[in-house]
Amino acid sequence: MAREIGEAGAVFAHAASQDIDPAVHGLADRQAFYTVARGSSDAAANILSYEFMRELGVPVTSLPPSVFSIGGGVSMRDAAALIISQSGASDDLIHTARGMRAKGACVAAITNVPGSGVEGAADLTVPIGAGEEWAVPATKTVIGSVGAGIALLSALKPDYGWRAADGIAVLAAMEGLAKDRHEALRAGLLRARHVYVVGRDTGLGTAHEVALKIKECCAIHAEAHSASEVLHGPLQLATNPLTVLVLDSGAPGTADSLDTAEARFRDQGCDVHRVDAGLPGLTPAIAAAAILRRVYPVILDTALALGHDPDNPATLSKVTRTR
Repeated sequence: MAREIGEAGAVFAHAASQDIDPAVHGLADRQAFYTVARGSSDAAANILSYEFMRELGVPVTSLPPSVFSIGGGVSMRDAAALIISQSGASDDLIHTARGMRAKGACVAAITNVPGSGVEGAADLTVPIGAGEEWAVPATKTVIGSVGAGIALLSALKPDYGWRAADGIAVLAAMEGLAKDRHEALRAGLLRARHVYVVGRDTGLGTAHEVALKIKECCAIHAEAHSASEVLHGPLQLATNPLTVLVLDSGAPGTADSLDTAEARFRDQGCDVHRVDAGLPGLTPAIAAAAILRRVYPVILDTALALGHDPDNPATLSKVTRTR
C-alpha cells in the first residue's frame, strides 16, 4: 500500500493527461450524466460529478446498478453513463453497462484492467493505467480514476483542460502532509472511537473515500457527511467523544459552511483536524485528489500502529463480485 500511494501522483498525471478518442465527442450533446460505481470508485464518481456539473452545466447524479442488474432499467435517452470500476469485473456493472446502452445511453467506462467486461460493454473506455494494484485498499487507482475523469472532461471542454494542466503537474510531484501535521492526525485517529469526515462539493466524495479507508484499514467506525447536513441530526453524536476530519477542496462557495461546521464541533469539545490540498489554484477535483494523496499515508501509518495489515484486511478481498 505504501508503494502504491507513492505511485499515485504519477498515475494521476498519466491518466489526466491522456488524449481521449474523438468518439468522446458523441457525449457532447447529452443532456445528463449518470455515474455508476461502488465503493472507492463511487467516491471518485462523486468527486467528478461536481466538477462535471460545474463545467458542463448539465445534471450529473449517481444511479444504483440494481436499477439495471436486478430491475428492468430506465430510459437513458439523451443521457450519458460514466461507469467506474477498477477491475471492470463486477457482474452488476457489466450488466448495467449493457442495459444502459440498450436504453439509449452513450456509455463511457473508467477502468484499470484492459479487456475487462465493463470495457467490452462500453462505447468508450478511458484507462486508468495504474498497473497492478496489490493492496486490497485501492489508492493509486482511486486517484487515477479522478485523473481519468479529468481527461474525459478536458476532451468535452478543452478550456477546462487548459486550466487543469498546471494542477496536474503539481499533483504528480505531491507528497504527504508535513511531518507535524501527519503525526497530529495520526495521533487523533489512534485516539478515535468514532470519526466524522466532513466535506462539501468535491470534498464530499473525498470524505466518503477517507471514511471508507479508515474503516478498511484501521477498523475504526467512520462516517462521511456534507458540511451542509452534518449540523442537523448528526451533530448530536458530538455529545460523545468524536474525532472530526474536515476536508477542504477549495470549491467555490464552500468555505463558510466548512468553517461553521469546524467551529461547531470545536465548541462541542471534539478533536477536530482540517486538511486542504496544500496549494492554491487547483481545480476542485484536482484538489480532492491531492487531499487523498496527503491523507492516505496517515491512514496507513495508523493501521500499522493499531496492529492491522492494511494490505490484506481480514474480511476483505480485492474484487467484490456483486450481483
